[in-house]
Amino acid sequence: MTQNPLTLTLVGGPTVVLDYAGLRLLTDPTFDAPRTYEGGIALHKLTGPALGADEVGAIDAVLLSHDQHPDNLDEAGRAFLPRAGVVLSTPEAQERIEGVTGLAPWQAHRIGDVSITAVPALHGPEGAEALSGTVTGFVLSAPGERVVYVSGDNASVALVSAIAERIGRIDVAVLFAGAANVGRFGDADLTLNARTAVEAARELGDALIVPVHAEGWHHFSETRERLVREFGYAGLAGRLRVPEAGVPLAL
Repeated sequence: MTQNPLTLTLVGGPTVVLDYAGLRLLTDPTFDAPRTYEGGIALHKLTGPALGADEVGAIDAVLLSHDQHPDNLDEAGRAFLPRAGVVLSTPEAQERIEGVTGLAPWQAHRIGDVSITAVPALHGPEGAEALSGTVTGFVLSAPGERVVYVSGDNASVALVSAIAERIGRIDVAVLFAGAANVGRFGDADLTLNARTAVEAARELGDALIVPVHAEGWHHFSETRERLVREFGYAGLAGRLRVPEAGVPLAL
């Protein structure tokens, strides 16, 4: 069986378009221009999207890791949700946003031949859920297609290991990196950093690694350049695929 093309286009931050098994999927929509989001902890967006909400085209499903933080769902992204055929997220997001289908960990939703399975994520250190809220990742699979893992805002290598063990082979992993840190948990990051991304990659066998959520916001405390160096020093540079904003990346 011939595989469909698998293409990832980085819009910016955690937002990518995934062309997978004939579907067009969008992760964590963020389309606002640079600005500051006030709140308990202010978040500062530094760069705008490479593609606007009207430029991404028709979307079959949004994979929304969580809805409670503007760096994963901003105002323009929230306005975009009704355009998608399906919006998959956490059960808590379903309670807060009309039209969202909430998935518990390991629960699957099928669109045609594609199965989209929610997988656990931890947005910070152990016990972070009380402050950070619930987050989910996703695994995409379809007959004859590669298996794709989208981590969401996950900081736990142990969870990556558990996902790999339960799912089996993962061919492509889209890892939310950037060492997001707003000081809420001291030096403990809210997402993978360069070092833990390398650890996660080792748990994922020979999967290709695509880092996103690594540029465009002030609270991303490490650069993609550091991550690239870390993978190189670890001998894993050959597995890394770094997307350029707005440019489709064939995987």
